[in-house]
Formats: sequence, structure tokens, C-alpha cells
Amino acid sequence: MNRPLRHIAVFCGALVLALLVRVTWVQFVQGDELAEDPHNRRVKIEAFSYPRGNIIVGGQPITGSVATSGDFKYKRTYKDGPMYAPITGFASQGIGSSFLEGIYNKLLSGKDDRLALNRAKDILTGEKPRGGDVLTTINPKAQKAAYKGLTDLNAKGAVVALDPRNGNVLAMASTPSYDPSAFAGILDGEKFTQLDKDKSKPLNNRALRETYAPGSTFKILTAAAALEHGVIDDIDTKTGAPAPYQLPLSSVKVGNDVAGAPCDKASLKTGMQWSCNNVFLDTALKVGKDKMRETAEKFGFNADVYDEAFGDLKASKSLYPEKLDKPATALTGMGQGSLTSTPMQMAMVAAALANDGKLMMPHLVDELRGPDLSTIQKFEPKLKSQAVSADTAKKVQQMMEYTVDEGTASKAKIDGVTVGGKTGTAQHGANVNDERPYAWFVSYAKQSDGSSPVAVAVFVDPKDMDIPRAEIAGGKLGGPIAKQVMQAVLGK
Repeated sequence: MNRPLRHIAVFCGALVLALLVRVTWVQFVQGDELAEDPHNRRVKIEAFSYPRGNIIVGGQPITGSVATSGDFKYKRTYKDGPMYAPITGFASQGIGSSFLEGIYNKLLSGKDDRLALNRAKDILTGEKPRGGDVLTTINPKAQKAAYKGLTDLNAKGAVVALDPRNGNVLAMASTPSYDPSAFAGILDGEKFTQLDKDKSKPLNNRALRETYAPGSTFKILTAAAALEHGVIDDIDTKTGAPAPYQLPLSSVKVGNDVAGAPCDKASLKTGMQWSCNNVFLDTALKVGKDKMRETAEKFGFNADVYDEAFGDLKASKSLYPEKLDKPATALTGMGQGSLTSTPMQMAMVAAALANDGKLMMPHLVDELRGPDLSTIQKFEPKLKSQAVSADTAKKVQQMMEYTVDEGTASKAKIDGVTVGGKTGTAQHGANVNDERPYAWFVSYAKQSDGSSPVAVAVFVDPKDMDIPRAEIAGGKLGGPIAKQVMQAVLGK
């Protein structure tokens, strides 16, 4: 072979070798990355070429798949879509997926490695592939009560209900909401854009992803901190906190919301009964910022966003700040200042206190199931922390139950059932008097054996509601919703 031909042969051989190396690299090194690339249309086409697995509530699917024309053979459907949207999220051919649809996308789409045997069987038998199912902990009656309560008010808001004994999420509603079916198709992107631009923010999950000043509902945590750290021993002993209460290092005096309430120098129990600001401002100041923060963190505050603090739920951080002066520390005692919380977080506080101080990890999924109905994974209850001692929790329970029986939380009363509760009205905004306050309510219900199967947090933003400012109160707006949710769980 002459020299030029030899050079050409070597060059061609090098090109072939380079091609083989590149193909091998793409196939075995970049394969997973390319397969998961959101811009890979062929992957999307394949993902929607057969029915997706379902999300199950109360033994019944709340999702489905319907045949369509075009490249994408099936698209997602939803039963009672707006009611369950904060739980399911969406699975859209054009937009992607979120919440449970996103977290368990591989299982629902049949791509989970644990379904490899099922995929092999489908190939051999020629059957159409199908994804696995996600079985939730949601109680359908409680979810309906939560969603109906908010929509009947025509309010922006959220409701979270937990089973304090095991952390099961029994209800999680957010309003205004949206129907995930509306933009499930490849050509429905404009509908998603319209929802995204909507000033009422229907796509936002207010139960998990937004934080607000918790107002007087936080007083149950302030009480727990004072009892846990020995600042107060007897809930019936007068605190000596004057009403109105002058903030330290300030000329500002904070009054109380309930006219004529016996708040001056009141005990912790009376302070809870009438939601006396002076008692809890003074109590937080005496506990101190460090011990207040320590207690708050045991209930879940300051947990890193999207960590395991919320189990399989991705929630925003609820904040008890580090750098607080004395006035700011006092204000946290009544749930104001720079303190913020998600409705899920306040449900966790109520649940832990109802469960004798044990905070169970909240979780939304009970079981993952294969298309052949076999159990792939079963989720067991997990203790997150002993937030406070059982003795402390029982004393706070006593006060919360007294507040329902004889105080401001009476809207949550259920005949024949022991109920504990706390109202909350939270000022917010750059100038707190300019914005309509948030309305909050937290509660729990007990069974005859003293255990609690349900704890609830209700949040209502009355900004766009057609009611006078004087009518905005946690007990009035949130109390009835909490009662309905508890009744649904109890079967009352």
C-alpha cells in the first residue's frame, strides 16, 4: 500500500474509532441524562404512550388517563381536580409534573427500577405497560370538608389536618385552586400561563409553600416553652403582666382584642382563654429568645427547605429568627414580628401537643403499589422529635380545652367530644394597620381513651372577602371549618 493510501486508511480508522467511542459514551454515560432531559420529545412521547398509574384516596383513584390523538397517546385526567390539586399536583404533556405527580413520577410512569420485572413481563406477554399507584393517607371526607369550608367563604386560605398519632396527612386544601386537567394536554400551555399570571395565585400551595405570621395560634407554643423551661410552673398562678403591655425599650403599648377580658396580670390559663396579648408578650420575654427558638425548632421551625422535616412533603421553612432584641422577642410570644409559619407547621404544633409532646413526621403517602397490586413500599410512622415533655403537653392541652369550653375558641365545640383549640388574628404588612389581618385557628379532638386522631390548622386571608374588618377573627372564620374537618374524621 502506498503512503497516501495508508494515511487515508489510518485517518478513516481513527474516525470510525472516534465514532464508536462517542456512541458508547452517549449510550452508557450520558444515557440517563439524555433520557431525563425535559427537552427530549421522544422521551415525553414514550412516557405518554400508555396509561399512567394512579393516585389513590380512600381506596379510589382520583386520577386517570384518557386516550388522545397525535404523538401523545394518553393524557392525565383528574377527579375533583381543584379539591385535590394541592396533593396531586399536575402531570402535563407540555408543562411537566409537580407534587405527588412529580415526586413519584418514575413509579407512576412505570420507569421506577422496582418495576423492572413488571416491564419484562409486559414485553413477553405483549400487554400494554402501566405505571404503579400511589396510595395516600388522605381522608376523603375530611378533604371535602376542608375544601368546602374555604370555598364557602370564597376565601384565600389553607387547611391542614394531621393524625397526631402517626403523622398521616388527613386533609390538605388550598384556595383558590385549579383543575390540573385544564392543561394536561400538549397544546394547553396557554391555560397554564393564564393561571400563572392570575393575581389570585391559584397555582400556589398555601398549605405548604407560603408562610404567614401565625398570630395568636403561636401562643400555644409560647405556653409550652414557658412550662418546659420552668419559667411558669402553675398555669393558674397570676403572671403579673400588666394590660396594656409596654414593650421593653419602647414607648409602644400593646392592648388586647377581647373587650372587657380579665387580662390584667392574668394567669397563663386565663391568658389562653381570652387570648391576652400582655400575658404572652411577657412570657416570651421571660423565656428568652434562645429558649423560645429552641422549643420552636423542636416543633419543626427553622428546618431547611425541602429536607426531611416534612417527610415526603416539600414545604417552605417556617422561621423563628435568630437575631431578636427584647421587643422583637416579646412580639414572637403572640405570633407577631418577624416570625412566620406555614399552615402545615402550625398543624404540626397542634398535633404534637395533642400527642403528649411527640411530634410524628408528617407524611402524605401510605403505600406504593405495582400495577399488579403488589406492595412496593409501605411507609411506617416515624417520630420526628419529643418536642416537649408529656407533662408540659398535658398542661397546654388543659388550657386549650378550657379555651374551647369557656373562651374564644368555642366555635370548635363538638357535642360529646373533648376538643382543644386556639384562635389567631395576625397583623401583617409594612404598616400592620393597613392590611386586613389573617385569621387562624388550630385545634384537636380526643377520643374516649384520651388519644387524638385529628389535629387541624386553618388559615384564612380575608383580603378580598366582602366582610367588615371587625368580622375578621380566627374563631369566627376558621373555627367552623376546623370543627367540620374534625367531625368528618370522627364520623360525627
